[in-house]
Amino acid sequence: MKNLVLLGAAAGMAAGTLLISQTSHASDHLDAPAVRMAGNQMADITDVYAWMTPDGAKVNLVMDVSPDDAGTNTFGPSVQYVWHVTSHPGATNAVAFFAPGTELNVMCTFASNTSAQCWLTKGSTVVDYVKGDPSTAMTSADGHMKVFAGRRSDPFFFNEAGFLTARATVESVAGSLMFDNAKCPKVSAGQAALLRTQLVTPPATMVGPCQMGHADCFDTANVMAIVVQVDKASLAQGSDHLLAVWGSTHAPQN
Repeated sequence: MKNLVLLGAAAGMAAGTLLISQTSHASDHLDAPAVRMAGNQMADITDVYAWMTPDGAKVNLVMDVSPDDAGTNTFGPSVQYVWHVTSHPGATNAVAFFAPGTELNVMCTFASNTSAQCWLTKGSTVVDYVKGDPSTAMTSADGHMKVFAGRRSDPFFFNEAGFLTARATVESVAGSLMFDNAKCPKVSAGQAALLRTQLVTPPATMVGPCQMGHADCFDTANVMAIVVQVDKASLAQGSDHLLAVWGSTHAPQN
């Protein structure tokens, strides 16, 4: 199963003018031992996701923590979870990406898996607030913010074995590759088909965390997920064109 609780909203980018800016650096699953947060897995972010509902009315924010969750970790008061959302003005992406914006924060704290509080703040002003049991999806008094938190299957997909095979193929012909004006390598239709096949082929043996015969290294892995849905009007300032989103966790140092 590869699904998150989305509070009744379908996944997908809205057709409206507001866009969500994301960076691939948000994904963090296979940490090296030196940087793995073994002492506090509930503060260890695997992914941050952000997208709009198809009608363009709401923004979904997801933060997954506790990589390869074993089923024993729980939400508690030792960690604060924050989405940093910046609303950028400008009629086009090119303008909005470089324009300074207004930051709002969605912050969640937990007493337990069934007791949480979340705030939407702009500076020192509380824009919205919700408190209750996030395991059954809690809704703010004005209905503009909903929150779910709990254990779910890891939605991230990665075929490490296929990636390593495809990378080796590219490296083997790197010396003979031609490049276009944008510095992208030119590959033939046959080469492209081979790479696509390699990227989706399950490993014949166990490779890293990837089980034999599983194209997705994370299809049996779980995470602890926090899912927030907020009205777009609560985040986008006026006619701002773009939202930039990143996430952080805050916990006492040992």
